[in-house]
Amino acid sequence: MLYHLLTPLSDEHIIFNLFRYITFRAAGAIITSLILSFVLGPVIIRWLRTLRVGQVVRAEGPEDHLGKAGTPTMGGVLILVATVAATLLWAPLTNVYVIVALIVLMWLGVLGFLDDYLKVVRRRTEGLVGRYKLIGQGVLGLVLGAFLIFFPLSPVPHNWTSVPFLADFHLEIWGPVFIPWIMIVLAGSSNAVNLTDGLDGLAAGLAGIVAGTFAVFAYVIGRVDTSVYLGLFYLPGSGELSIFCMALGGAALGFLWFNAHPAEVFMGDTGSLALGGAIGAVALMLKAEFLLVIAGGVFVLEALSVIIQVGYFKYTARRTGRGERVFRMAPLHHHFEKAGWPESKVIIRFWILGILFALIAFGSLKIR
Repeated sequence: MLYHLLTPLSDEHIIFNLFRYITFRAAGAIITSLILSFVLGPVIIRWLRTLRVGQVVRAEGPEDHLGKAGTPTMGGVLILVATVAATLLWAPLTNVYVIVALIVLMWLGVLGFLDDYLKVVRRRTEGLVGRYKLIGQGVLGLVLGAFLIFFPLSPVPHNWTSVPFLADFHLEIWGPVFIPWIMIVLAGSSNAVNLTDGLDGLAAGLAGIVAGTFAVFAYVIGRVDTSVYLGLFYLPGSGELSIFCMALGGAALGFLWFNAHPAEVFMGDTGSLALGGAIGAVALMLKAEFLLVIAGGVFVLEALSVIIQVGYFKYTARRTGRGERVFRMAPLHHHFEKAGWPESKVIIRFWILGILFALIAFGSLKIR
């Protein structure tokens, strides 16, 4: 909004010329989302306490988690409000990349809110039935895939995707599987963050790291000089996604202020599904799906731990009549808790791994 209001005034005073620069507006977006989170956080926490929407803790989980029962959840509302407000304030409202990212964020935020509502308000332990959640994510993937086919965002073919560490090289997604590919990436990234959201501040901190990483890539890919120099796709207009990513990262870090151990509030599916889906949508629009696997490496490991645990348990149950486990408990962060690591140590070490994966992703810019 500020871009439309103040950029035309650049002829009147040179200071308004700052609003032409993505870097300036991206900085404004992260500051805005942080401040909004700090200001609105206590208000939203009090509102959630009034509604008595307390966290339900699994009895089979780590024993020290039982004390978290009743902590306000659905705090992802704060992330949604801060991200949307900051993005609308600093990004051009006519940029299709930004509009799509906001739609994905809100769609999955509503889906997650419905799941949380059924769990903590209607007291349905399972929340939204898994297949209905997948249907909601699948429909979103179908809509996004169809949109990218019929309304291409750039001159680059819609079914091309870049490969990290390989310059001027791309993979072409086979036409019939393009939409299923979109659906898998969106659902996978959304559910991976959801699975990671099990310790105080873990998912919020990692999401902030990944969002910041993609903010840099969006800026680079949206500039013809840097994209050509680094052997990347040049996607005109995609640089504005850096504003959305910075707003998202700022909101995640602002939420972390209240979600850090011991947490005053949990994001719930409202926040985790939206965060993961938004990051996945950004990766899809930047044609950087494989980069998402690197930058979001911790999320990938968390999701794989659940897949391996469930798959091996079912396999051994069929083969021997008794299911066996690979990990002490899945997702992976609970395995280390069961091994005796304090919660705070698991969180910080996973953050460090998240930073390492982000640095590897940045390394792909030059090692090509």
